[in-house]
Amino acid sequence: MPKLKTWQFTAGSAVAGLALAAGAVTVAGPWDSGQRKAERELAAAQDRTGGAHHETRRPDPAEPAPAPSARSVLAGLGAPGAPDAARLGRTLGPLLDDPALGPLRTASVVDVATGKQLYGRGADTAMTPASTVKIATAVAALSALGPDHRIATTVLAAPDAKGIVLKGGGDPTLEKEQLRSLAADTARALRDRGAGPVSLSYDTTLYTGPAVHPIGAGNENLATVTSLMVNEGRTDGTRSGTGDRTPDPAGDAARTFAAELRSLGVKLTGDPASAKAPAGATPVAKTLSAPLSALVERTLTNSDNDIAEALARQTALAAGEQASFEGAGRATYDRLAKLGLPGKGLLTGAHFADGSGLDRNDRVSASLLTALLARAADPAHPELRSVLTGLPVAGFSGTLQTRYSAGSSGTGLVRAKTGTLSHINTLSGTAVGPDGRLLAFAFLAGDTVAPGPAQKSLDKLASALATGA
Repeated sequence: MPKLKTWQFTAGSAVAGLALAAGAVTVAGPWDSGQRKAERELAAAQDRTGGAHHETRRPDPAEPAPAPSARSVLAGLGAPGAPDAARLGRTLGPLLDDPALGPLRTASVVDVATGKQLYGRGADTAMTPASTVKIATAVAALSALGPDHRIATTVLAAPDAKGIVLKGGGDPTLEKEQLRSLAADTARALRDRGAGPVSLSYDTTLYTGPAVHPIGAGNENLATVTSLMVNEGRTDGTRSGTGDRTPDPAGDAARTFAAELRSLGVKLTGDPASAKAPAGATPVAKTLSAPLSALVERTLTNSDNDIAEALARQTALAAGEQASFEGAGRATYDRLAKLGLPGKGLLTGAHFADGSGLDRNDRVSASLLTALLARAADPAHPELRSVLTGLPVAGFSGTLQTRYSAGSSGTGLVRAKTGTLSHINTLSGTAVGPDGRLLAFAFLAGDTVAPGPAQKSLDKLASALATGA
């Protein structure tokens, strides 16, 4: 059995709570991406909304104190040996039998230090994962493009200098402030070229296939999937979670850009029109998204469906596939297959119908999810680290902010991606065991009767990993 390394203990202690975050991150090094900053900003802004079908609630004044179980974690840092798999089975078995989880439930728990499965029940059975599929989406995108990749939104000038094109690169997080800056750069370039009045068109041809997710148009969980939009097509001021969406996100973005250009004195001939950029068009200005690592963290923390679908399409483009639901699904599968995950048949039965998990035709197994989490913790794959740092912290952030109370044994020690569809409830992430070991887990439940009891049962399972009882 491989000897436990210092980085693995450090990784576990970093999960122990926000009170320990500064010191833990200093030691952990590559784990310090955007998440700690994102958590501070999230708390400051009191932006507590969740992702698809997740509840939204304003912060309670009596929020949990940081890391109530930190002492046990720190005490366990020097503990030798591996977790007791037999004891873990005795602990998890009765909890997994809770009728609230319905008749279909699978589980996998892996010791991240060794990659050994400590507990499994139907672990290789592919089930509908709901939003936990975002773990696979994120791993595939990071593996294909790297954590520093940024998505560009570009302005192109036609060869005859009589028109410009706003070309979407697939960044759903594009903000109005970025469009304003892009307009300023464009206006400057046009003046330098001595251009007269120009037409403005917008190009969304990067994406192919259906633009409407199978859940249907007008759904508050997801905008029309297009390569050009501002703030995920939201019209109600929200920045995450459910919200009202425009039926024409690309057209709205182009009209906003046109207004910015006109305010800077650029004369436009007519209104913006949808059109493919002409051959020979040259770039005159562009704006970039945040790094892919930050987009992954935002996706997982808030269960952001729009970014998840964008990540899947970026993976498709990197693989030379069409940037469609089908192309993204094939690219995700192929990229995960190239990771060389331990064990045989982890992708057996896997199917990626979308990147967000809103499609019930998605299929993954509990063992695949835990293998992906363990690979993200592997020091040989630092490019995947934001998959772990993006997981919501129990009782503190994202879709787990309200699911763990101050007295819960899992508060601050569990980080996990939630998944909720009608009659589908899932949870997959990491937990620090009582011996200081970092465990990866996945619990998938199907045909559940009600979300509330099922979520409580899943949270108990994750907390049991932290307490060992």
